Amino acid sequence: MIAPVRVGQAVRLAEWAPGAPIELSEIPANSAKEFILPASETIGRYDRDGARFTMRETTPEGPRTVLLGVRPCEAAGLAIVDAVFNWDSRDEFYDARRAATTVVATACAQADADCFCTSVGGAPGATRGADVMLRLADGGRQFIVESLSARGEELLRSAHGVTEGEAAADPLADVPVRFSHERVTGWLAGQFDSPRWQEFSLACLGCAACAYLCPTCHCFDIQDESTRTAGVRYRNWDACGLGLFTQHTSGHNPRADQMARWRQRVMHKFSYYPEKFGMLACTGCGRCARMCPAGMAISDTCRAIDAEESSPG
Repeated sequence: MIAPVRVGQAVRLAEWAPGAPIELSEIPANSAKEFILPASETIGRYDRDGARFTMRETTPEGPRTVLLGVRPCEAAGLAIVDAVFNWDSRDEFYDARRAATTVVATACAQADADCFCTSVGGAPGATRGADVMLRLADGGRQFIVESLSARGEELLRSAHGVTEGEAAADPLADVPVRFSHERVTGWLAGQFDSPRWQEFSLACLGCAACAYLCPTCHCFDIQDESTRTAGVRYRNWDACGLGLFTQHTSGHNPRADQMARWRQRVMHKFSYYPEKFGMLACTGCGRCARMCPAGMAISDTCRAIDAEESSPG
């Protein structure tokens, strides 16, 4: 079971040990994505005899997992990533873990100034991507439990202490709408060469912390490590904010500066992904801003775009 627990000074989603307190009052520093799409995983093995290579069967691992107490923005992120790994072919490694995972989300009773789920179509009590939804009730003394899928029903049938009854739900977090994502997408359609991108990207360090912590970023690289007799093929996280992400073997890089890379990040989430899949690639969790060493926020860029689009003239 994976749950928000305190690890050192931070609350993180991590494997739960019986008796450990589950921390629902703080937003975890990491994303649930890493338990479905690991930072590094083995996707192939082979034997090598000179110039001859023989592939060895690599079976995808899908241990039964419960993601407990994740927030609605996390659950929605998994539903977004699902589309990428199954749109033209099915990724058996991703799908094996996804099929074995039950998502128990908790409606948000608290939020902070970096949260903006309501600006991207979400809400503190949204159920997208969740199999079970928990909502605090009676002043935090109990939960209202709602099953949302067959997987959720299966989990609840095996659970102890779940009874039918009525309870007064506690208020949900108040997350104000900070920008119009429709206006942002509209502006992006004709502003690829806008000089504003330089201004928007000035603080970016290119560290990719935002991508690695994001519940929807899914870029990866594939690399082989081998000896004279055997090898392993790995899939590792990558990010469009890194300088080498688009560098060609020739040395040419079509996104040679941080401005082009920040533009790609914003365009992907609010233009390219919606055009391809009909949904935004951002859930408004605010983790990118919360953890950025330079204090950058994709929501700040969106707010600036929205202000420009909505201003007279």
